[in-house]
Amino acid sequence: MAVAAEGGSVEEGVGESSSPPREASPALAVSGGSGGGGGAPRDICTQVFERLVADGNEETAGPDFRVQLEAHFARLPFSYQLDINVDKSADVLVHQKVLAEAKDPLRRPAFRVRFLRVEDMDSAYGSDASDEGADDGDDLSVRQDTPYTHIHEIVFSTIDKPKLLSQLSALLSDIGLNIREAHVFSTVDGYSLDVFVVDGWPIEDTDGLHKALEASVLRNEGSWSGSSHSSAAERTLPFQVKGGEWEIDKRLLKMGEMIASGSCGDLFHGTYFGEDVAVKVLKAEHLNNNVWNEFTQEVYILREVHHTNVVRFIGACTKPPKFCIITEYMSGGSLYDYVHKQCNVVDLPTLLKFACDVCRGMCYLHQRGIIHRDLKTANLLMDKDHVVKVADFGVARFQDQGGIMTAETGTYRWMAPEVINHQPYDNKADVFSFAIVLWELLTSKIPYDTMTPLQAAVGVRQGLRPVLPEKTHPKLLDLLQRCWETIPANRPAFPDILTELEGLLAEVQGTSGETSKQLKDISASTD
Repeated sequence: MAVAAEGGSVEEGVGESSSPPREASPALAVSGGSGGGGGAPRDICTQVFERLVADGNEETAGPDFRVQLEAHFARLPFSYQLDINVDKSADVLVHQKVLAEAKDPLRRPAFRVRFLRVEDMDSAYGSDASDEGADDGDDLSVRQDTPYTHIHEIVFSTIDKPKLLSQLSALLSDIGLNIREAHVFSTVDGYSLDVFVVDGWPIEDTDGLHKALEASVLRNEGSWSGSSHSSAAERTLPFQVKGGEWEIDKRLLKMGEMIASGSCGDLFHGTYFGEDVAVKVLKAEHLNNNVWNEFTQEVYILREVHHTNVVRFIGACTKPPKFCIITEYMSGGSLYDYVHKQCNVVDLPTLLKFACDVCRGMCYLHQRGIIHRDLKTANLLMDKDHVVKVADFGVARFQDQGGIMTAETGTYRWMAPEVINHQPYDNKADVFSFAIVLWELLTSKIPYDTMTPLQAAVGVRQGLRPVLPEKTHPKLLDLLQRCWETIPANRPAFPDILTELEGLLAEVQGTSGETSKQLKDISASTD
């Protein structure tokens, strides 16, 4: 099986390696052979075994480990022995495990991902990739004007078959990875062991890359014999790069004034093909795993949603050195600014109209299995016609198949008690947050404004709720209190909330119309 790598064509198992190839010693040359049938060179097997023992590897304590190690080398061609660096003997254990996983038809192709290093993009492209951990992982605070790339190694195993290399290459390309090095081996019992060194994944995060690879496998499921990955799993993935239709050409994006600035990114007003857009740009000096995961999660969810009351996604830039998300420009700003900075007093009909807009957006999201997890006035934006839309999906998630989640996320002042308590929660956590939004619109106050966020969280855990406003429609107060019930099951769902709010809005507008008519009649009778 031949493999083409950047820089030319190489034959099976020959080429640059993430573990630099070991020079063949005379002993190896004598005891070699052309692969599986001749048995493993005992020299290299012994050296790897002794190195693993010296490193204190627990697996060496197993009574059959030495036999299994020899069997592993015996399965593979002699070129594999030349590719092994004894200083990186733990690589062999990874190869053993991936080959073992590939025996299960449900796990093919089996693969493992690991981070190797951060590299200046101006450095030599074919430099040695063996410096695993040369950067400490969190040291991503490179100069903003310095392009950089992250190097990863991916080990695959599956049933060996024609055109397998092409399929693996397409799988990597599907998520935007560039192959730097490829090492392809076939076992005597019909399996493949393929090691790729790649760039193109913008942070050292391996969990996100692993999930993106799973998504790529799912999208190409028919290519993998015996694969039966659950299609539902795809819905939980944070990011799936399909390579094209939403990737923005940065040359056509014109940046305008900065609208807002946060700890991890800046928001700009811009134009794209003549359309006003909002551009959220990540700050390179703050790019880390959490920030990148939120960025990719937001791109993934925005691509999947299309509703009048959800902010419209236009595209994204996902290639270094600048990462950004482009959405429709919401000229009305956020409800938070509308209430707290512009000091608008929201009358009841307007409040109900805003609340209905939010409910419609949340009904749509929940119907699609999406929990927002950070619903608050700052994440509710208005367009020029004062239509309110749900925005900011950085911490949103598809609800697990079991229906519950446990990670604490969101903003304390709007957070449901079960989330604060790290208890299992579902989409009713968004209903609690919506109740706080309603209260905020009713009172024009920030929730628990005399407390710190942490004090507010402790209070909510103990049953604290904002003080109910006076002179408010009793039906709205009743709905508000049901929405912030401590027991999630006692809270109404958004479709039911919407029905109540629409009924109340019709009632209020009808009353308002009657009052207006009476005033006009009085005015006419006095003329």
